[in-house]
Amino acid sequence: MIPARHLVLCAAFAALSMSVFAMPKPHAHTQGTPTGKATGPLKPGEYWWKPELSPAGPVVALVSIPQQVIHVYRNGVLIGRSSVSTGAKGHSTPSGVFTILEKKKTHYSRTYNNAPMPNMQRLTWQGVAMHSGNLPGYPASHGCIRLPYDFSRLLFDITSQGGTVVIGDGKTPQPRLAANPGLILAPPDFDPQMLRPLGWGDYDWNVARSPSGPVTMVLSSADRTMYVYRNGNPIGRAAVHIQGRGRFGSHVFTLLQGAREKSSAWVPGRPALKWMRVSTDRGPRLDADDLGRRVAVNPLFAAKVYEVLQPGTTVIVTDDPVARKINRDFTIITN
Repeated sequence: MIPARHLVLCAAFAALSMSVFAMPKPHAHTQGTPTGKATGPLKPGEYWWKPELSPAGPVVALVSIPQQVIHVYRNGVLIGRSSVSTGAKGHSTPSGVFTILEKKKTHYSRTYNNAPMPNMQRLTWQGVAMHSGNLPGYPASHGCIRLPYDFSRLLFDITSQGGTVVIGDGKTPQPRLAANPGLILAPPDFDPQMLRPLGWGDYDWNVARSPSGPVTMVLSSADRTMYVYRNGNPIGRAAVHIQGRGRFGSHVFTLLQGAREKSSAWVPGRPALKWMRVSTDRGPRLDADDLGRRVAVNPLFAAKVYEVLQPGTTVIVTDDPVARKINRDFTIITN
């Protein structure tokens, strides 16, 4: 039988351990308030969550800076939305297309006095992340996206590293959020062979550079080239022929689960795939079928790309050239 004084000491030690190692409980203003409203304005801290509407599939989060709201889609279906607080003046949250680089349920800021950031999901290595925090009803962070504590925990549990987050600074209603991808960045480690000029029908393909991981593609009308990355490493590119005026606007496509009852425009004999689209409020409307009609690529390259696609693959369509310099503050593809 354990002496009573030992039990007291054990209890005291356990309490001390919890106080030292556990993340502090959220304050009332960070806890969050569930609401039954799937649409309409949200008060600070309010959120809506219905994951049963789409039980499985890739998750895409769309953050609207003007609306101070995040919308969460799973396999193309809206399953949640929440009020947020983004960067204050002088610390603005960057807009663009990001991947989730790192996830930590318990995280403390190394920049801001060891401040607790529960359910942290990192978007850049320079300090932009989604996490639980105070929501005053206006942009107030140092660049991060603050979420109600309850919602941050729910979102953390369904996302995965490599998932897509689109941050928009326009006012277009969801889901056509103004993404404004800005400068598209590519890793700087293309070898000379993969930087040579491409003629029509030419392509490079080297999956050995990155045998596994999430796939991201960039289609640039300025370069008339499609770039393919896996786990942040370039594995292929090909010259494309564009029908029509040659401009696309800015769009982000995410591959969903399942296939359509028609043949793929790029790989005849294989099923057409299902895509979710997020577009800017400028430029032409463009869907996956439009791309199939307007863009031609070497069929051998198209077949190779088809084989590496998986639910969650992101395709960024832009009229900007792909810059071959790295900027750690803005990430669309990473390992």
